[in-house]
Amino acid sequence: MADAASEARRPPSRAPRAEIDNARLAAYEVLKAVRVDGAYANLVLPAVIRHYRLEQRDAAFATELASGTLRRRGTYDAIIASCADRPLRKIEAKVLDALRLGAHQLLSMRVPDHAAISTSVSLVRTKGSSGAGNFANAVLRRVAEHDLDTWIGKVAPAKPPSRYAEVAFSHPAWIVDELRKAVGEAELHAALAADNVPPRVTLVARPGRATVAELPGTPTAYSPYGVVLEGGDPGAVPAVAEGRAGVQDEGSQLVAALLAGAPLDGPDRRWLDLCAGPGGKSALLAALAAERGAGLVAVERQHHRSRLVARNLEGAAGVVGVVTADGTASPVRAGSVDRVLVDAPCTGLGALRRRPEARWRRRADDLFTLVLLQRQLVASAIDAARSGGLVLYATCSPVRAETDDVVTSVLRQRDDVVLEDARALLPQVPDCDGPLPGTVQLWPHRHGTDAMFMALFRKV
Repeated sequence: MADAASEARRPPSRAPRAEIDNARLAAYEVLKAVRVDGAYANLVLPAVIRHYRLEQRDAAFATELASGTLRRRGTYDAIIASCADRPLRKIEAKVLDALRLGAHQLLSMRVPDHAAISTSVSLVRTKGSSGAGNFANAVLRRVAEHDLDTWIGKVAPAKPPSRYAEVAFSHPAWIVDELRKAVGEAELHAALAADNVPPRVTLVARPGRATVAELPGTPTAYSPYGVVLEGGDPGAVPAVAEGRAGVQDEGSQLVAALLAGAPLDGPDRRWLDLCAGPGGKSALLAALAAERGAGLVAVERQHHRSRLVARNLEGAAGVVGVVTADGTASPVRAGSVDRVLVDAPCTGLGALRRRPEARWRRRADDLFTLVLLQRQLVASAIDAARSGGLVLYATCSPVRAETDDVVTSVLRQRDDVVLEDARALLPQVPDCDGPLPGTVQLWPHRHGTDAMFMALFRKV
């Protein structure tokens, strides 16, 4: 039998039509939904998996194929462009999706070359225009000539550094530049590489409703409430199915734990989550509030997201109510809240591992609008807090405009708050110092969590 290299050197020919399995069809449908409908891969995947009735092994294959292709799209596009006889913009979108899926199988998955090529060509012939199959066959045979590292050496320009990182690690140049400012040159490539590693499934036991001991998996390194699931469907875990536990990144667990654990003088009865959707942090906060006789009000501006919050909080003690309202004009009485969480809308660049399409969807121009909103939300939270009360500002982004710039702006414009030492409240987490003294910055490559930022204000 000819090896892959000799096979690739043969003149392109019409590959035999291979049967397209449901796992590959499912992955293709996810890419199509992301491209056509603006869908989020992690949200559409479960529905597609159910539609094709995929068992666990095929579901895992489809998930890696779709998510991995979206993560490495920038790298694969550069490789495909070097193998094609036409610019990418002149390749039919359906065909390009199939080529990307084929490239991921060839370069990043343990799929035999002949299977990756033949199934991708059949996908093109089924979904694309007539005659595109031969073109796809020729391109993918050329892709199969080298491994991923060799291709990166060929297509990623050495200079400028941002352009190399953009191609080699599959991030738009503006995100490369923002991460360089946040983490520094020495760790830049490690941070970018971590965004391309599929995240672990982490569960959270909601205190008073579930225990870590009853959840399958390995206890998390930093959160006392989490376990890392070794495999399988998290929805099949009884505590998750019953709402007593949930799927939640360890970094998000630490956000709730930090606010709940911060020392507070005086009453500690009223807690507020000002940007609650979809409700994961609210559920943990409500459980922690219930343990000390406090109650949580969860606020979410968008109606469909407030319904998700209500679903996450169903059956939980410690919930005063779920309110659909704009957090910039808090619906609670001014000066009445003891603890406030502002988990603000942001670029989400700290969660690119689990939201692979976000890197291609976000634009640098988004920062201006988001930063204005973040400042307004923090101001509203401070107004809601009582004298001596706490406000935790958190973002799932390490971008400096969304982290220390927002904090600095708040401190400059308000004389009724001081910045507390949040870092001291997470002594178990190494090397998590934020850009300002006392703030916290988590990183996927250092901590295995999303890149959560935290800053704790106290109203004075």
